[in-house]
Amino acid sequence: MLLISNIVPFLVHIILLNGGLVSLKGCITQFFFYGLSATTECLLLTAMSYDRYLAICSPLHYSSIMSPQLCLYIVVSCWSLGFIITLIPVLLIQTLWFCGPNTIDHFFCDLGPLLELSCSDVSIVKYEVLSLSGLLTIMPFLFIVVTYVYIFITIMKITCITGRQKTFSTCSSHLTVVCAYYGALFAIYVVPRTGQSLNVNKMVSLMYSMVTPLFNPIIYGLRNQEIKAAIRNYLRICRRT
Repeated sequence: MLLISNIVPFLVHIILLNGGLVSLKGCITQFFFYGLSATTECLLLTAMSYDRYLAICSPLHYSSIMSPQLCLYIVVSCWSLGFIITLIPVLLIQTLWFCGPNTIDHFFCDLGPLLELSCSDVSIVKYEVLSLSGLLTIMPFLFIVVTYVYIFITIMKITCITGRQKTFSTCSSHLTVVCAYYGALFAIYVVPRTGQSLNVNKMVSLMYSMVTPLFNPIIYGLRNQEIKAAIRNYLRICRRT
């Protein structure tokens, strides 16, 4: 909700008016909240993979390990770490000098288009962001991969096919979101941009900033039995009419 509400309203404004105006402070503020929400989501998806790992690989110890206190600690840690990681490039951006063109060819204040407007040397900011984004995407992604390797090994040891399907459905929605979200982040911030067109970057940015959050309630909601029952009832009514 934070990621979408930070980007979509101004995007709609740009589409309706074929452009828009934003101050430098407003642009940096939008980048901060965008970075905060995107960074925190990476960390929360990593924490959720650990939750799935405990639920499937250590079900008897799950309740004692994943206590409400630990859940609160994990959530607070994810938001705090996301705030600190995002604040570092924001502080560096505020030390830059912006004197050149003032037109951003993007639908929100992303880091790359914002740095292109600076007349200062932005190499330090780029190296710092590349290092942080690499650690923030690669390390959590490797942790998720390792947890799911153990999860799949545990699932394959289940002899009952129904039990396998039920256990796999526990983590299928989370795995779908991880693949869509991290795939887009790798394409934008980790893979070198040489040869990439700006339109391609816009489309990939659109994927993780709006498409993935749009699918989140659908992916997780379809696992809810009440929502499934409501959809089945609606389909029955549609057939009768």
